[in-house]
Amino acid sequence: MSRKPISVVKSRLHHNCSEMIQPIGDTHRLNDTTWCNWAPFDQSNYKELLGAVDNAFLVAYAIGMFISGIFGERLPLRYYLTAGMLLSGLFTSLFGLGYFWNIHALWYFVLIQICNGLVQTTGWPSVVTCVGNWFGKGKRGLIMGIWNSHTSVGNILGSLIAGVWVDEQWGLSFVVPGIITAVMGLVTFFFLIEYPEDVDCSPPQHHGELEENGDNAEDPGNGPHSNRGNGRESAVTLSKEPSAQPAAISFFGALWIPGVVEFSLCLLFAKLVSYTFLYWLPLYIFNVVHFTAKESGDLSTLFDVGGIAGGILAGLISDYTNGRATTCCVMLILAAPTMFLYNYVGQSGISISIVMLLTCGALVNGPYALITTAVSADLGTHKSLKGNAKALSTVTAIIDGTGSIGAALGPLLAGLISPTGWNNVFYMLITADILACLLLCRLVYKEILGWRSSLSRDRGSSVALTHAR
Repeated sequence: MSRKPISVVKSRLHHNCSEMIQPIGDTHRLNDTTWCNWAPFDQSNYKELLGAVDNAFLVAYAIGMFISGIFGERLPLRYYLTAGMLLSGLFTSLFGLGYFWNIHALWYFVLIQICNGLVQTTGWPSVVTCVGNWFGKGKRGLIMGIWNSHTSVGNILGSLIAGVWVDEQWGLSFVVPGIITAVMGLVTFFFLIEYPEDVDCSPPQHHGELEENGDNAEDPGNGPHSNRGNGRESAVTLSKEPSAQPAAISFFGALWIPGVVEFSLCLLFAKLVSYTFLYWLPLYIFNVVHFTAKESGDLSTLFDVGGIAGGILAGLISDYTNGRATTCCVMLILAAPTMFLYNYVGQSGISISIVMLLTCGALVNGPYALITTAVSADLGTHKSLKGNAKALSTVTAIIDGTGSIGAALGPLLAGLISPTGWNNVFYMLITADILACLLLCRLVYKEILGWRSSLSRDRGSSVALTHAR
């Protein structure tokens, strides 16, 4: 919710002022079409400047993420999250206060974005770890797919809240989400429960029966039937005593977990696509369809509505097939032609635009959601760790941190490429989508081998039963 307003406000920081009436006493020339813009974004290179503001946040977020997960393993998550939420609310509000304080220095907005990017790295590794502590592998894809819809809900709220004030006092488009974020930080402090054992609940089982017997291959899932029948998580009898807690894993130790590198690099390109839509879709609609800033922001929320459905669908399918990589790969393959069609026919009518935005959102955000939630939790509790779940935050930080490099590159490239035409931006997104798909080929192959092995065992069991009868 605090990241989305900048994409809505962009169209207000620089737009054509020729159709607006200049206020009495304004010192701009009569034929000046930039008098109503907010300096320093009133220049001809405004897209590059806006891209730099986006990139300040995203680069800081990507760098900070690799460090944040290490702290997340070693600090109480409730305090860590609360501090991050309060500081995120502060810096988001400070960006909007630049409007009321009449600040026109680029360095101010860049500095605020850098600080905001750093403090927001406290969030994702910590929340994935908390949810991973509560839910085992049995239905993790579906549960975390539903839970992950909060990211799209936040994008939608950010767009709608920013849209209320974007045409009048755009500073409130940041101040209000900042206040809400800080308030939710206090809610987190008072009500977050990190471990099931803290309220006398049994911790979940992180591995299916087949994994315990060593029948699975190296990746987070290799057979369609390996976790069926796990509807109720079985309890583990380990006591959550401080002395019994295993040591946190090192950064390089987490990299050696099978599948971490491939999924991290895949997320780099998948997040590049997702965040380019996040930061540039309202401006694309504003420029191509010529809607108002508020209408563009409202219409762009359909992408996130599709993302909710895509995340849940990806989790459900991956649970049923136990094929996380294959699910991601299929959705990425379908996303490429869908983005191509949206660019060429998506703006020919409001109905087509709605359908295409929903479809693009589902196919683009589905793999992104699955990798950052269920896949991260699977790898953070991988069987090679021999029960040490202290790697969860570090693994999540590595995967999301690598993805955040793509998130930083996407909006930056969009800002550099968009002056040459929006078609080129979509070609860049399609290329990134294909690369994300290719990086999963080895894992998809391993999952297919696992399915074949599982089916062979099933046939062997059926034959044995037939002979026994």
